[in-house]
Parts: sequence; structure tokens; C-alpha cells
Amino acid sequence: MLGSAGCAPGTMGTAEDAAWLRWVTERFQSIAGHDEEIGLEEFKAALQVKESFFAERFFALFDVDGSGTISLAELHGALALLLRGTAADKLRFLFQVYDVDEFSPVPPTQNAAEGAAASLRVGTAVPAGRSSGSIDAAELLLVLRACLRESAISLPPQRLHDMARVLLEAADEDGNGSITFQELQQQLEAVPGLMESLTISAASWLKPPAPTRHSRRPRCPTSRSWHNHRGQLAFLGGYVSLNLLLFTLAALRHVGGSGWVAAARGCGQCLNFNCAFIAQVPMLRRCLTRLRATPAGRALPLEHCVALHQLVGSAVLALAVLHAGAHVANYGRLAQDGHGALSEFLLVARPGGGGFGGTAPQTGLALQLLLFAMLAFSSPCVRRGGHFELFYWSHLSYVPVWALLLFHAPNFWKWFLVPGGLFVLEKAVGTAVSRAVGLRIVEVHLLPSQVTHLVIQRPRSFRFEPGDYIYLNIPAIAAYEWHPFSISSAPEQQDTIWLHIRSLGQWTTRLYEFFRQPEPLQPHGNLERKRWWQRVQVGVSVGPGESQQLCSIKCYIDGPYGTPTRRIFTSEHAVLIGAGIGITPFASILQSIMYRQRKQSCPSCETVWDEDMALRKVDFIWINRDQQHFEWFLDLLAALELQQEEQDPGGRFLELHLYMTSALGRSDVKAVGLQLALDLLAAKEQRDSITGLRTRTQPGRPDWSQVLGRVAEERKGKVHVFFCGSLALAKVVRMHCERFGFRFFKENF
Repeated sequence: MLGSAGCAPGTMGTAEDAAWLRWVTERFQSIAGHDEEIGLEEFKAALQVKESFFAERFFALFDVDGSGTISLAELHGALALLLRGTAADKLRFLFQVYDVDEFSPVPPTQNAAEGAAASLRVGTAVPAGRSSGSIDAAELLLVLRACLRESAISLPPQRLHDMARVLLEAADEDGNGSITFQELQQQLEAVPGLMESLTISAASWLKPPAPTRHSRRPRCPTSRSWHNHRGQLAFLGGYVSLNLLLFTLAALRHVGGSGWVAAARGCGQCLNFNCAFIAQVPMLRRCLTRLRATPAGRALPLEHCVALHQLVGSAVLALAVLHAGAHVANYGRLAQDGHGALSEFLLVARPGGGGFGGTAPQTGLALQLLLFAMLAFSSPCVRRGGHFELFYWSHLSYVPVWALLLFHAPNFWKWFLVPGGLFVLEKAVGTAVSRAVGLRIVEVHLLPSQVTHLVIQRPRSFRFEPGDYIYLNIPAIAAYEWHPFSISSAPEQQDTIWLHIRSLGQWTTRLYEFFRQPEPLQPHGNLERKRWWQRVQVGVSVGPGESQQLCSIKCYIDGPYGTPTRRIFTSEHAVLIGAGIGITPFASILQSIMYRQRKQSCPSCETVWDEDMALRKVDFIWINRDQQHFEWFLDLLAALELQQEEQDPGGRFLELHLYMTSALGRSDVKAVGLQLALDLLAAKEQRDSITGLRTRTQPGRPDWSQVLGRVAEERKGKVHVFFCGSLALAKVVRMHCERFGFRFFKENF
């Protein structure tokens, strides 16, 4: 909402409101033409209003003379009043939107502007569905049904009747079966903050939705941001300094010759280091996972290893271009001095040409082509645009790149010996471990939101921490492709591993479609009963629209590999923020908390935690686009709520915060009645109508200042925020974490 909370009732709205009024006027004039009249469809186009019910109600209220069209005077008079009117004026408009009874028109002697003002101020009846002075149950059903469509919420018909009934019971003080304006006003005033937000700027109800923008303007770094990024900055400073030192030392050794040769040698020495260093970042995943458990791992910015890998890759390409360019310039100088043609220097191996057998120019050109291909196919538009295979196979060209470097640069083997040996050893161990035991996918659940829930047989020797991820290979889908996915089950779940995979690219879509085929082989009884009992223990059941299969499909896993979320049990106050399918690493963490509470508590004593766990409070925030995507882990969250209530009645160790971004907020005229009814019904039944949980689903996006501000006020200890979701939202959350002095960790692999 763009209105200003500082505007007192009866005063002019904000500059944004005035600018919006001018914008509407200009659009009206461009659409209306010479007669300066617009119909309903043109009205929708002018205000960009899509929902038919609310478009028709707004149109009917603005059409003062009941002519079936709106003049500029009618539109301008009504909108100006909504901008400048009192709180009662704006609330009256809301009441008339909800009161859809047919009634007699305004006296024809009134002009358009006066008629609009009169109808909105005192409730004068106007045609095409005017107010009758009260809202009955049938009208509430009609309006609430439109509110549900506007907020993209789907509820059973009985729920709709329940909401209408509870809203009518709450507001109908005299018990006559309808709600008057005074009764509605009293009901809304009882909701803290609702009247203030509702009446700030009623014209904003009609504003088209602004495009989603998570990003913010660049800000000057603060002392807290410098402190939170000290590890990355120190590492980056050391990396840049080392490259400058290597360049300088190599260039000084050739300072007596051509400047082009000195530049080429300096870049070449930096390439020796970077081409060897990139083998460790983040390709040595097992080493990095073990490093996380050490004091050095806690000091190093290991959570940014993917970003560092991208940085080093870009540096390699830039240095390669400079290195090759300097050599070409030097060959051009030699050609001008009569030492041969430039093409001979580049295309013909010759003694003294560098590299193995004088093939440095030729191997250098081949390296340039491979590096450019790797960079081009690593772009987000390729990786996330349904062409992951191009990225996958082009990235495997690091093997010929290293092989060519051994022929191209005589000293590269010295730089590559240790990291290359570690890389070969890790790959050999990974291949041996992952291929030693052929596992089985024993159960599959296909969710309506295009998510594949895999239940995989767990090897006895497989050990992992909450939040870890693995690489998965399913030969029936693609024999040579390995894809990373977070483990969504807890380490305490002994027999199986859970993965939740959303269909976003070619491989994940093929996976979903593969299991939509007729049922594969049925497993035998004992294992089936074990899996059933495990699902009962954590509260997982088959929901409506969900397809369940018991099967036996061969697969391989490589891992586990650690992530920043391994630090959660050493935190004092952990805030877990998941956007969409980004909940998967936190699902593992929340289940682990549930298992640990069961293991460490009894009915007659207080909960006792592991000695090495410092957790005192957990806030879990889950942001979803629409109602359907909450189906992924509702059973788990329901089980967590039940367990928390049994073991810590009234306690607040674990708090859930659910947000649905497609739902309109409480201050929006198209949803205020719906949200009020949902609040009343949730208070009465002690469960949310959207998810069925005890936690009320909040409409819209989180106000991070308020959410994290409440976390800071609780003072439960040092706050660590763990995030898994889009990069754009991560920037916003990081910005607010820096403001409150919280440590921020982003899931990234």
C-alpha cells in the first residue's frame, strides 16, 4: 500500500495518491474518447481490475446516474473523495461494496460529482446493485466467494458457509440476521490496527498490483555489514593479494624484454594457481564437509564456496583472454620485425614456441574455446531454462582443460600435483562408495503441485546431519546424470531417506512423468510395514490429489555433503526461512528436533536436550506462492504442533509462521471480509481453514522489519538466520539481518 500513515482523516492523501489520481484521469481520457464515457470493460482496462465481482461493484458505485457508463466527472469525484475523505467515508465505501442489494437510484437532479460524494458519505442508494442499508448472509456468501477467488484460495463449500456464519454472528449485535454499517464499524474497530491500515488510502484498493521486487537500491556498507562479511572479505582480500603477488613476481622476471611478454607471463602464473585452485572450490565436497566441523571451517566462508567457484572460473577466463591477447600482440610484433607470419606463430608448432613440442599456441587456442563454452553454458538462462544437460556435459570439459594445461604450461604440474591428487582421490572414493551399493526407491508420492516425494532405502553405513544434501542418480531416467537435492528426512529415521523434488527442469520433469506410469514392482510386507509405521510416527499421510506408489527402482546416491544449516544445533535462537520448496533442508531439521524431544523427554519430567545443543528457541518461517504448495509438509508441521502442545503446553520453543503471497492483505477491500472471517473461524475452531494447522496462515509477504524485530525483542541469545530460497529474497533478508545484527546463512550448493 502506498498511502501514508501520517495523513489525518480529511486531509489530502500522499503524493503517490495524487500522482495515481492523475494517472487514472489520463488513462480514462485516452480510453473514453470524445464522449468522455466508459463502460464496464473499459473501466477494467483503465484500472487494471481483473476480478469480475469487484470490478462490477466499483463500477456500480461510481455510476451515480445509473446510465451504465461512467463519466470523467463521476470517476474523478468518487476517487477524489476516497483520497480526501474521512475514515467514515472510506469505510462507507467498503460497506457499499459488500451490500449488493438492488435499490432505488439517486435523485436525477444531482450532478455526477455531488452524487458520488453523497452516495459515499451518507449511503445514498445508487442503481445497479445499490446499498439496502444492511448485509445479510446471502450477500456475505457472495462477497466471500469473490474474496476467495481474488486471493486464489480454494475451500470446500461448507467452509464458506462457516465463514459467513461466524462473521454474521460476530457483527450482528442485535441478532436480526443482517449487519448494519454501525455494526460493521464496531466489529472492525475491535481488530487492532485494522481501521488504521484500512482507511489510510482507500484509493490504493484500486491500484494495480505492483510487480514483485525483492531487490533494493545499493546501500552504503554499515559497520554491522562489514562485521558479518568479515570472513568473505578477508578471504577475498587474500585471494586478490596472492594473484597480484604472483603476477608481479612473474612479470618482473621478464621485465627486460617485451612488455607483452611480461604481461603474458604474469597472467600465465596466475592461471597456474587459479586452474589448480578451482579443483578445490567446491569440487572437493567431502573435504569441505569435514572442514566445516573444524575451527577453521567456522572461520572460513564455506557457505559461499559456489560463489567463490564462479568467481575463480570468471577469473580464469579473464586471465586466459589477457594471457592469449598479450601473446598474440607479441607475435604480431615479431611478424612485423620479419620473424614470420602471424598465422604461422598461431597455427604451426615450432621449436621454442613453448609448451610440449612447441604447441603452446595451438593448445592455448583449444583452451580458449573450451573455457568460453564452459562459461556460456554455465549461465543461469541455460541451467534454469530447461537445458541443464548442456551445462552438465560442457562442465565435464574440465578434464580435457587440465590435460591440455599439462601440455601447454611446463610448470602447471607443480601447482596441480596436490589439489589434483586430492581431486582424483575424492572422485575415486565417491565413485566407489556411490556405486558399491545399488539402492532402491521403495516408495513414491506424486503431489499435485508437481513435487515428487521419493522414499529411498537407506544404507546402514549412511550417516548425515540435518540439512545435508546428496547427489542422486537414477539410471532409468538418465544413466550418467547426478543432481543435488536436500535430504528432507531426519537422521534419526533409520531405514529410509526422503527427498522432495520439484519439477523445474528437464530431468526433474522426466522424473515426475516416469512415476506417473503404471505401478512398478510391489515390495514385500516387512519393509512396507516399517515404512508405514515411520510415516505414522512423523504424522505423514496421503492427502487429497496425492498419488502413492510402492515400487522398486534402482538408484545411486553420492554424499552426504554439509551445508551452513549444520550450525543450527550450536545456535541459541535459530530462525529458519524457507521459500517454496526451499523448506526441504528445514524439514529434516524440524523432524530431527521432534525425534530428539521424544528421545530426551518423558511425561513426568521436563524436556532435556543433548549437551552439545545450545538451542533455546526456533522460529520457522515458510513463504509459499499459493495454497496448493503448502501440501508438501503439512503433515509434518501438524505433528510438530501436536508434539509441542503435549510436551510444552503454552510454550514457545518452536513457533511456526506461514505466509501465502497470493492472498490479499487484511487492509485490502477485496479481502478484508475474508481475512476477518478466517481470523474469527480460526479463533473459534483453533485451526486454520487454509492449512488445517493451529498456526494461522498470514496473507501476503512478511514484513521483515516486524518479524525480525520481534525476534530481537525476545532476547533468547545470539540469533542465527538460515535461509533457503531465491537469491533476490535472500538479499532482502540479509539486509534486515545486518540491521538487527543477526548472522545470516544461505543454503547454496
